[in-house]
Amino acid sequence: MFTIKENDFHRVDLNLLTVLLVLKREGSVSRAAQKLHLGQPAVSQALSRLRTMFNDPLFVRTAQGMEATPRAEALIADLGPLMEQMQNVLFQPASFTPSETTHVFRLGMSDWVERWLMPALYARIMRDAPGITIKVIASDPFRDVELVARGEIELAISVGENTPATLRREKLVSHSFCTLWHPEQLSLPVPLTLENYVSHEHVLVSYRGAAWSAIDTRLSALGKARSIRYVTPHFSSLPPLLSRIPALATVPAGLADDWVAHYGLCCSPVPVETPEIAFSLLWHKRSDNDMPLSWLKGELRSVMRDENVESGQALSRVRP
Repeated sequence: MFTIKENDFHRVDLNLLTVLLVLKREGSVSRAAQKLHLGQPAVSQALSRLRTMFNDPLFVRTAQGMEATPRAEALIADLGPLMEQMQNVLFQPASFTPSETTHVFRLGMSDWVERWLMPALYARIMRDAPGITIKVIASDPFRDVELVARGEIELAISVGENTPATLRREKLVSHSFCTLWHPEQLSLPVPLTLENYVSHEHVLVSYRGAAWSAIDTRLSALGKARSIRYVTPHFSSLPPLLSRIPALATVPAGLADDWVAHYGLCCSPVPVETPEIAFSLLWHKRSDNDMPLSWLKGELRSVMRDENVESGQALSRVRP
C-alpha cells in the first residue's frame, strides 16, 4: 500500500511542474508560452509561483536565454521521469499482448474440472502465451464465491449457482452424467438397465460428505434406491477404486473418455433422468475491464465449448 500525505498536495498545483519542465527545455518564457498554449504573462506568473514554492530563483536570464539554477536542475532530474511515467499512465491506452506477457493467473476449480479442461487450455496457452503462469486453487461449488470475493482467485470455473451482487457469472456449457465400472469387477450390458443400476453398490463424490444426490431423489420418485457404500470429495480416487471393487460410479461425462482409455473402464448412459451440470465462469465485477482476465475468459470459452463437444461425442458412442 502506498503512503502519501494528501495534505501536502493541496498546496501544490501540478500544472506548475509542467511549466518548470517546459521552461527548462525551451530556455525562454515566450517559447514556453507558445508550447503550453498560454500567454506569456501566465507563464511568468507560474514561474513566480514556482520560485515561491521552492524558495529559489530556479531560472536566471543570460545572453543565451533562461538558465536553470542548481536547485532547478535537481528538481528537473527527479521530476522529469515521474512526469513521463504519469503521462504514460494517464494517456497511454491500456494494452495486453498475450505472446509477450508474464502474467500470473489464479484459477479455482475442482479436481475433475482441472483434469477435463486444463490439458487442452494450458497447451493452448503455452503455444500462444508462453510467459503466462497458471496457479490452480482447489475449489468446489460451496467455496467458489468466497474465494473470488476475497480475491484469492481471479476466476472460478464453477458449477454452482450462487451469485452475489458483487460478482458476475457467465454460464457457458452443460454436461450430462455417465456411469462407469471396471469389466473385471462387473459384467454388465451397455447401456445399463435401471435394474442393473440399482442392484449393484455405488461410490459417490460429495464435497460435503452427503450420501445422497439428485439422482437418489429421482430414484426415490420411481420407487427405487441404490446402495452408496463409499463417499469421497475426490474424483481422482475413483478409477483405481473401481478396478478393485464391484461398484458403479456416476460422474460427469467429461471424464468418460479419459477413464475408459487409461483405466479400461466401461461406460454407459445413466438409466435414470439426471440433471445436467451447468458450467460458469465466475469473477468479481471489479475485474470487468481487466484486459488479461478478459483474454483468459475468451480462451476458456473456446476451450470449454470444444471440450464439451468432445464429451458429448464420447457419451453418444455408448448410447443405444
